[in-house]
Amino acid sequence: MGNKEGYRRVVASPKPLKIIEIDLIRSLSKKGIVICCGGGGVPVVTRSGKIEGTDAVIDKDLTSSLLAVETNSDILLIATNVKKVKLNFMKENEIDLDSLSLDEAKKYLEEGHFLEGSMKPKIVSCVEFLEKGGKKAIITSTNKIMEAIKGKAGTVIYS
Repeated sequence: MGNKEGYRRVVASPKPLKIIEIDLIRSLSKKGIVICCGGGGVPVVTRSGKIEGTDAVIDKDLTSSLLAVETNSDILLIATNVKKVKLNFMKENEIDLDSLSLDEAKKYLEEGHFLEGSMKPKIVSCVEFLEKGGKKAIITSTNKIMEAIKGKAGTVIYS
């Protein structure tokens, strides 16, 4: 696809199925803070019993949800560029959401309130996390993370 800045290569964006280094991540997390799965991780496939890189982009939010589930985390926090999840985003009747239940999140997803490539993958990731045993998910801006952890900012999604 051409534009003023050049061309973009379109590649698949498959759902992450497994975090290959999960045992190492679990081990390291017992010793301190671990930074992992950046940008969704490196996309790989298994061919003839060997792991190979592949042309794809792994969704960072879905990877974060998978990581939180695989490490038995109670809370999933997704940092983004907005302070709270909104209904009717950028419309006159825009509403900030302080919290919403898992059922409400699913309902709003079904009704199309969240855009693909924007808030939708974040909400889908939170829903998957909660359905797999997580206690709560938080979505907030990067500069509100500490406040959100203390319950003073962001949107909390609960089961």
